[in-house]
Amino acid sequence: MCTNLIHKYNIPGPRYTSYPTVPYWDINTFSLKKWTSSIQRSFVESNEEEGISLYIHLPFCESMCTFCGCNKRITKRHDVEEPYINTVLKEWQLYLNIFETKPKIKELHLGGGTPTFFSPDNLQYLINGIFSGVEQAKDCELSFEGHPNNTTREHLQALYDVGFRRVSFGVQDYNETVQRAIHRIQPFENVKYVTETAREIGFTSVGHDIIFGLPFQTQEAVVHTILKTKELLPDRLAFYSYAHVPWQKGNGQRGFNESDLPTGEQKRKQYEVGKKLLSEVGYVEIGMDHFALKNDSLYQSMENQTLHRNFMGYTASKTHAMIGLGVSAISDSWYGFAQNVKGVEEYQHLVREGIIPVYRGHILTIEDQIIRKHILNLMCHFYTKWEDDHMYFKELPEVLQNLKELEADQLLTINDSHISVTEKGRPFVRNICMAFDLRLQRKIPETMLFSMTV
Repeated sequence: MCTNLIHKYNIPGPRYTSYPTVPYWDINTFSLKKWTSSIQRSFVESNEEEGISLYIHLPFCESMCTFCGCNKRITKRHDVEEPYINTVLKEWQLYLNIFETKPKIKELHLGGGTPTFFSPDNLQYLINGIFSGVEQAKDCELSFEGHPNNTTREHLQALYDVGFRRVSFGVQDYNETVQRAIHRIQPFENVKYVTETAREIGFTSVGHDIIFGLPFQTQEAVVHTILKTKELLPDRLAFYSYAHVPWQKGNGQRGFNESDLPTGEQKRKQYEVGKKLLSEVGYVEIGMDHFALKNDSLYQSMENQTLHRNFMGYTASKTHAMIGLGVSAISDSWYGFAQNVKGVEEYQHLVREGIIPVYRGHILTIEDQIIRKHILNLMCHFYTKWEDDHMYFKELPEVLQNLKELEADQLLTINDSHISVTEKGRPFVRNICMAFDLRLQRKIPETMLFSMTV
């Protein structure tokens, strides 16, 4: 990849798991009443035909990993499990109380934190409680994030028994120096054990998360990690850039110096070498930073043009309504977003008082909805088109003008009614989306909000 392009386009930018992005949510016009109305509308439109999605945030971890940007609570006390699960189930009941018909669950994902911090029995108790009195779609996909160091056969069997068929394990990197820097000592043998055990039990999709751009990480370390990954051949991979945003994550990312991080050019070389190796193994690039074997549903959804992206990352199916349960969880009604409070105690207090525990959000304008459509198309399909958008999207000519320079750099092609991202432009898709991001352009942040795009 051209070094000049890296220097030119390596700027802070959103990852676009939502539009508008969280820093640009209009919280002044948001209210719990508006959110309730928005999710009720979405539920009516989504439930019968598509079903709805659930994301459940389980925030507890026994130790801090310094690469992680998730909302977590570090503790070794496992007596927190049952009270937290009971609160999640009560929050779910608060949503059930505002729906007029029985929900049909199409997708459920357990994220963290460390979901496998919880005991197998407690995880079963949680899932059985969620599905009590609701309908489960025939093609319902249940997935969870597992920590290779503490995911046991009992965890995998218990979750399989209640319907889970997909799991992703956080690998990051197999180099010991890198692992020490990010406080995640994790031998290959541990990953091998949980991967093979999951398949033995019957999981049909096993994924690994790999990160490039970590402190002390070299190109040779990335190659080593991918060659070790080849031995296990997970069905899908997240191969993404480490987001160094210590201003958001506090002291959790200060276990190393800035000089220990690879440069933007070194990171891009790590990505290019890794991508080439993954292609040789048989992985196909899906959207941004994701790869899958051709037998995986993520690849099939890309082929069928049904690939979707939300706060859970890339998914093989889409529902208008996605409800987030647990501390800091984000919900998406398609017409608005809402995020739960971030403190465990405050979360439990609000739910105990019978209040849906959201503290901020955003209701999308018509313009927001149009821009969101284009950004989703670009992130999922590297392509978007417009027809009557100019009626509500008067800045479209200005956006296209802003894209001219990227077109000159051969990162995309612009036609009368659509744009297509080139193969050369795929690593810069975030930059391309930024040309559509009118809220970002209207209010340039005074301080850095986002990680670098390269």
